[in-house]
Amino acid sequence: MSDALRWESQPPRLTLLGELDRETLVPFWDIRKKLMSGINCLDVSGLERVDSSGLALLVHLREEASQQGVSLAIAGITDRLHTLIALYNLQGIIPTDSLENK
Repeated sequence: MSDALRWESQPPRLTLLGELDRETLVPFWDIRKKLMSGINCLDVSGLERVDSSGLALLVHLREEASQQGVSLAIAGITDRLHTLIALYNLQGIIPTDSLENK
């Protein structure tokens, strides 16, 4: 299933691939704490699609990391994701000022 959400963990980086939406994020959500252990960079450049539920997950992951004393960077923000972040006025929560790292 090509639209499924997949991930590759190479601590301290976790790369998300596929689609991050309400239909695909549940398996990730269920094991997120284990997956995010030792991670300080979340690479989203491999995501083909992100909906508002996926964006909410990214916000939540940054908050959970912050509560653990970790500054979680989100790398590889695409133009589409940048637009979604701007539409929800979340630039202060998910910084998008370094789009050259796409």
